Amino acid sequence: MGCAKIDRATVVPIAIIISIFEAVRNEFAEKWKALLEAGGGGGGACGLSLSDPEQHVAGDSDNDGDNDSMTNSQLWFRGVRPSKFRHVYGLPTRKECCYTDISVVRSGNDGNFCATNPTFLAIVADTTFVVIPINQTGRIDFQCCKVIGHTGQILDLKWNPFDDNMIASASDDCTIKLWKIPEGGLTSNLSECSTELVGHKRKVLHIEWHPTAANVLISAGFDHLICVWDVGNAEKPLLNVINCHVDMIYSLAINRDGSLIATTSKDKKLRVIEPRSGIVVSEGICHMGTKCSKAVFLDNDRILTTGFSRHSDRQYAVWNQHDLKKPLVQEVIDSSSGVVTPYFDYDTKMIYLAGKGDGNIRYYELVDEAPYVYYLNQFLSGQPQKALGFMPKRGVNVSQCEVFRFYKLHAAGNICEPISMIVPRKSTLFQSDLYPDTLADIPAIGAKEWFQGRNVQPMLRSMKTGESILDTSTSQKPRSNESKYATIHHTSSKHNVLNNHHGNYNGNSNNHSHSNGTNNGPALNGSNYTNGTSVTSLTNGGKNNKENEIDNRKFDNNTKKFAFLSQPTIPDYRPQAVTNIIEKSQKTSTNQSTKFHQLQAIFGQHQTANHKDIANLQNNLLSSSRNSSRNSSLENINLLNSENELRKAFNKQAEEIKSLRKSLNNSEKRVRELEAEVKRLQLQQKH
Repeated sequence: MGCAKIDRATVVPIAIIISIFEAVRNEFAEKWKALLEAGGGGGGACGLSLSDPEQHVAGDSDNDGDNDSMTNSQLWFRGVRPSKFRHVYGLPTRKECCYTDISVVRSGNDGNFCATNPTFLAIVADTTFVVIPINQTGRIDFQCCKVIGHTGQILDLKWNPFDDNMIASASDDCTIKLWKIPEGGLTSNLSECSTELVGHKRKVLHIEWHPTAANVLISAGFDHLICVWDVGNAEKPLLNVINCHVDMIYSLAINRDGSLIATTSKDKKLRVIEPRSGIVVSEGICHMGTKCSKAVFLDNDRILTTGFSRHSDRQYAVWNQHDLKKPLVQEVIDSSSGVVTPYFDYDTKMIYLAGKGDGNIRYYELVDEAPYVYYLNQFLSGQPQKALGFMPKRGVNVSQCEVFRFYKLHAAGNICEPISMIVPRKSTLFQSDLYPDTLADIPAIGAKEWFQGRNVQPMLRSMKTGESILDTSTSQKPRSNESKYATIHHTSSKHNVLNNHHGNYNGNSNNHSHSNGTNNGPALNGSNYTNGTSVTSLTNGGKNNKENEIDNRKFDNNTKKFAFLSQPTIPDYRPQAVTNIIEKSQKTSTNQSTKFHQLQAIFGQHQTANHKDIANLQNNLLSSSRNSSRNSSLENINLLNSENELRKAFNKQAEEIKSLRKSLNNSEKRVRELEAEVKRLQLQQKH
C-alpha cells in the first residue's frame, strides 16, 4: 500500500500547534519550579506534607508558634466540625408504650392537632379533643372522656406554660375556649369551659401563649386579624387587635421574651410585629412558592422560615429579624409536597424540620457564623406523620440524655407514638453541658405590666434541682438593681404567682416565699425593686442569704424528722381474723348496691325514671358508703355517671326507632295511595 501524500498546506498548521504546546509546557515548568522553591524543597509535591497540616495552611512552619492556630488548622484540614450533638439519634417507642385506638382527626388542615406537657396529652378528634394523663399509655378506650364544648372543628391546641391543667383551643366556630382539666384527668365529659373569648369574625387558625407574661394569649384568624387577649380579665379580655395582613395567615410565632411576633401569610411575606402597638417592625418576601410557609424565632435576633420555592421545592431560610430584604442563608431541602414545620430547641440550639406526610424528621445545629445551619442527621420511620407535638424541656428524661421528645400522630392508624431524641452517653449522671437552665412554669411579669410596655426575660429553672431562677442574661441592658442578683424561687410558689389578678406583683406582697415560709424573696416587678430593705440585703450579702436559706431548709427538715419519730407507736394487738372480718364487712357495705341492681332499678320497671329518681339513688349510695374508702365512693359516682349516659343513649335510640317506624308507616301508606291512583287511571284508559 502506498503512503498518502501530505499536502504542504496542512504541514504549516501542525507546526504552529507544536510550537504553542512547547511554549505552554515551558511556562508550566517554570511555575512548577517556582512553587517547589517557595515550598521549602522538602516533603512531597509543592513542598506540602500530608502529615503536617499546619504547613499546608501556613506554608512555613518556622513562622508558626501558636498552638491554637495549629489546632484550628488541623480541624480545618480534616474537615470535621466539633459538636456534641453530631450523634443525636431518634428512639421510637414500643407499641405497648404508645397511645393506641385514639380517634384522631382526619382533616387535611395543617393545624396543631397534638399538644402535651409533663402532666397531660391532648389530641384533637374533630370537634372534640381527648385529654390523657401522660403516664396512661397503651390502648385508650374509645368511650374515654372528652372535651366537647366546640360546635366546629378544632384547629389548634396549646397548654398554658404556667398552668399544666389549663389548655386553650381554637375552633372553626370563631371562638377560643379555655378549659380547666381537673387533677388526675377527666372522669366525665367536660362541656363547661372556664373562659370563652369571642372577637374573631371567622375561624381561628393559630393561638400562642405569651412566654413570660401571665394570662396573655395571642390568636390569628381567617379574618386576617391578630388578637391579643388578657384571659384573666373577665370584663374586658381583648387588649389589642392588629389589622396589617391582606391575606390568609399561615403561621404565628412569638420570641423568647414576648416582645415581638412573626407571621407568614399567603401574600408570601414575612412580618415582624410589635404586638402591643401593632407596628410592623419589618417585612419582606420570604419564599416565592404559593404553598404554606412557617416561621419560628431563633436566638440572637434571627428567624427561620420553611416554605416552597418557585419550582415547588421545599426550602428553609434564616433571616435577621431587623432586615428581611435578603436571607442570611437559604437552602433547598427536597422536592416533596408536605408542609414543613420547624421546632426550635433554645437550650441545645437545634432545629427540627418535620414535614406533613413524611416519615422522617431532619435536625440541624445552629451557629452564629456563616453558614449558620449545619445538617446533623435525620430520624427515619416507615409510618408517615399527620402531626407532631413536643414536650417542654422540663418534662424530658435527663437520666437517658434525652434532649427533645416528639409525640407523633400516625397518618394511618389511630396511634400516638413518643419519639425521644437522645445524645449517646454512657454515664447516667446529670450532664450539665446538655441541660442548661430552661424555661420554668412561673410567669416573670403580669399582663397589665407587659401591656404597658415592660419586657423581661423568662423565668428559668435548673434541670438538675428543679429550682426556678430569674434570667438576667438578656441582650438588652437590665436595670441597675436587676443586674445585681438573680432571685431564686421554689417551684411550689407558682400557684401564688398565678393567683395574683392581672399579675400585680408588688414589692411588699411577698408572694414568692420559699416553701418553708421563712425567707421571702423580692417581687418580680422591676419598678418596685427599690422599695423596702430587701434589695439592700440581697445586693450586699447575696451569698450569706443563700447559705442561710440552705441552713434553714436543713433545720426544718431535721425538725420534721424528729417530730415524726417522736410520735408514739400504738401497736394493734387484735388477732388477724378480727381485722379480716372488719375489712370484709366494710367491703360488703360498700358494694351493697351492685351494678346489676342499679341497672335493674334504672332500666327495669322504671325505664321512665326521671332525674329526681337518679339523684335519690346517688344520695342513697353516697350516704351508704360514707364509712367506706374515698376510692370506692368515686367509683360509684363514676358508675352512676356512665349509667346516666347509657340511659340517655337508650332513650335517644328508642325515640329514633319510633320516628323511623312512623316514617315507615307513612311511606307504606303513601305507596298504597299511589297504587290505588294507578289502578284508577288504568280503569279510565280502558273506558
